[in-house]
Amino acid sequence: MIEPDKNPSRIPYDVPAEETHPYFPDQFWPYPVLAMVALITLGVLSFVGQPLLEPGQPADPRSVIITRPEWYFLALFLFAKLGPALITTILVPTALVIAVLFWPLFDQRLGPRLARRLGWTAWPVPKRNVITGAIWIAGLWIVGLLTLWAAFAPELCLPWLYNGPVCGG
Repeated sequence: MIEPDKNPSRIPYDVPAEETHPYFPDQFWPYPVLAMVALITLGVLSFVGQPLLEPGQPADPRSVIITRPEWYFLALFLFAKLGPALITTILVPTALVIAVLFWPLFDQRLGPRLARRLGWTAWPVPKRNVITGAIWIAGLWIVGLLTLWAAFAPELCLPWLYNGPVCGG
């Protein structure tokens, strides 16, 4: 007969037995379900996206190549056309990356100061903060509109003050 393990480092005596949950099946069962959901999703996406994976035109070295980035860089590709190259391709993207990295620090340190200037009792928590939420939503709208313009309306040209009309493609 095998005796149960009585090693005090493995059995938590301070937690009552009715408050514990066994690893198998309580802790184990969600992972196979999540794996199956991921596999089914990949299968459906591969079935739906199959026409996109078919080969296109054969390469022709005599043709003019119009470079277009992947879809996730389309907003930056179009934003680069809106002003001087140094500002729109180097300074603004670098400033945005730095701002995203240090946003929690800005929100923690500058937020209460701004709240005092506005006469608020406290700086709102992130879920209910109207100012930072509006900044994030406006940024996402700008990126979304530039991406959609470059992806779905490349022939649409708008007049622009800096360097003439700007087209989406």
